[in-house]
Amino acid sequence: MAQSTEQQPARTRDVSDLFSGGRLTAIPRKVARREQLLVHLAQTLFEEGREYSEPKVNEALHTVHEDSSALRRYLITSGLLTRTRDGSCYRRSTTTR
Repeated sequence: MAQSTEQQPARTRDVSDLFSGGRLTAIPRKVARREQLLVHLAQTLFEEGREYSEPKVNEALHTVHEDSSALRRYLITSGLLTRTRDGSCYRRSTTTR
């Protein structure tokens, strides 16, 4: 069992190679790699417990990539961001990964 504990940090692969000059060079096509990116974005761009309007979410995502709407959809689909039924309020999910 000690071996699995030692390997756990290796599971979270660094996403720095996806960025150049602080900007995302491309949204990964592979689901697992994209999920790693989305976790990173959720943790670095959005505070837990804070509410965001859609324009604020887009503004935060636009700081790293021009296709903020695709990133927003991926974050919602993955459950890392939640939104109200009418889409007026977004929050970082409290679910940890």
